[in-house]
Amino acid sequence: MRAILAIAVLLALTACSSAGADDHGASPRVIDAPTAVELLGDQDDVVIIDVRTPEEYADGRLDGAQLIDIQGGDFAERIAALEPDATTVVYCRTGNRSANAVAIMEQQGFSDLYDAGGYAELAEAGASVDG
Repeated sequence: MRAILAIAVLLALTACSSAGADDHGASPRVIDAPTAVELLGDQDDVVIIDVRTPEEYADGRLDGAQLIDIQGGDFAERIAALEPDATTVVYCRTGNRSANAVAIMEQQGFSDLYDAGGYAELAEAGASVDG
């Protein structure tokens, strides 16, 4: 009986903490490539962050993307210099580094933040690319 009660309490706490994150709107939103392309096309003032390496960035990138390598030693400082209230879209090669980047950015107070996943999927979905 105690085990069932403990599980019920745990489930209730999990539901409450999830609802709190949604209510505040601060959690990053993972979006698929077509949704990202639509967002990028609809807004001229979107900040686009490429968190890949300089070599990957040189091979091709989204138009207007800023390179802020998450593996570089100055990632947190460079992100801190950005406007946290701006609409910000983050991408990498496959979506792993962008997920890590948005977690850091969320901790730094970014409020309109989107994880767009991988570059190849964005390009295939029609994102405007350079290089």
